[in-house]
Amino acid sequence: MTSYLIKGARPYGGDAVDLLLKDGRIAAIGESLAATGAEVVDAAGLIALPGLVDLHTHLREPGREDAETVETGSRAAALGGFTAVHAMANTDPVADTAGVVEQVWRLGQEAGLVDVVPVGAVTVGLAGERLAELGAMADSAARVRVFSDDGHCVADPALMRRALEYVKALDGVVAQHAEEPRLTVGAQMHEGDRSARLGLTGWPAAAEEAIIARDVLLAGHVGARLHICHVSTAGSVDILRWAKARGVQVTAEVTPHHLLLTDECAESYDPVFKVNPPLRTDADVEAVRRGLADGTIDAVATDHAPHPVEDKECEWAQARPGMLGLEQALPVVVQTMVETGLLDWRGVADRMSARPAAIGRLDGHGRPLEPGEPANLLLLDPGVRSTVDPAALASRSRNSPYAGRELPGRVVATFLRGIPTVLDGKAQR
Repeated sequence: MTSYLIKGARPYGGDAVDLLLKDGRIAAIGESLAATGAEVVDAAGLIALPGLVDLHTHLREPGREDAETVETGSRAAALGGFTAVHAMANTDPVADTAGVVEQVWRLGQEAGLVDVVPVGAVTVGLAGERLAELGAMADSAARVRVFSDDGHCVADPALMRRALEYVKALDGVVAQHAEEPRLTVGAQMHEGDRSARLGLTGWPAAAEEAIIARDVLLAGHVGARLHICHVSTAGSVDILRWAKARGVQVTAEVTPHHLLLTDECAESYDPVFKVNPPLRTDADVEAVRRGLADGTIDAVATDHAPHPVEDKECEWAQARPGMLGLEQALPVVVQTMVETGLLDWRGVADRMSARPAAIGRLDGHGRPLEPGEPANLLLLDPGVRSTVDPAALASRSRNSPYAGRELPGRVVATFLRGIPTVLDGKAQR
């Protein structure tokens, strides 16, 4: 296996050092290191961080390869600095059996750019009627530990309780899409003055908050782990803070787009800004940023949701919800959290690597940059600012909400177990 000597990188934004990567691990960290035969990477001025871990990625394969494949999504992830992604279950067929999750896992291995970790469906066909083969998926080669019907709420409280009880025995976690469906029939955007003026049916904050409140009570009663997907409202942050203070085993994620964008984007009627949950108010954005900063929200997760042109370039009401996120996740966090002083670089590593890996029970990811640890890491140039061009993205789809925006930071290199999957800003496979 080729060794790599990274010269002059700044781990967590600190002092410049050299990192020697050998046999898949960080062999040494120090000044003026030398290694015979090692390939030298000039990292002067670059920040080194642990490889990012995404808890929430839609890779679409099997079934919607016109929007994304495991290979194209993996390439986008690597270019964004990720070394592991959790592939959501709303494929076709749904990832509700051991056979389907193993197929996704093997496709990830074949692509070889990031570790693709399948998420298993909670219910058969995401229909919310009966539990899927949770135990079989957990025991499969894919070793599923995160279960979610994302895109659909597990709305039946009795079924949600049974899921929590079952997954607890597997040392897993149920990741809930918090949306009371009876409150969001026909919903198109955040409910408020703006939705009324634009004539678009509103998606009330209470629809999210009611399910979170119910499920933290259920998780506390059962003693199980609960994860809340894509938190978007100030009220949700308050409920999570309350639950954590009482010892409930609940974790939560926020997306890059909910950290940056607001419902003002809907003024354009451009369906690229249609997403579920919807973009919220300035006050909500401030609340989720503060929640991420103080640890109430544990992780940043992209909810990368590629769609083909025909599903986005249409009337708002007919458009599918969802946005691309993998390649711009870290720059958005730099802009909204680092440049504002809400997080330092160690905080970024915690929220985008260490905590997501712990929630997903991933071995070898989210580890600190120390000798002996797996060499999963990225190099970021913090001084570069780039304008987002959807046509230049690795994803098979183009529905980026950041098109034309200038964002800070550029991932120069990503290493998966000591082998570069991205070098000089270019995917290596």
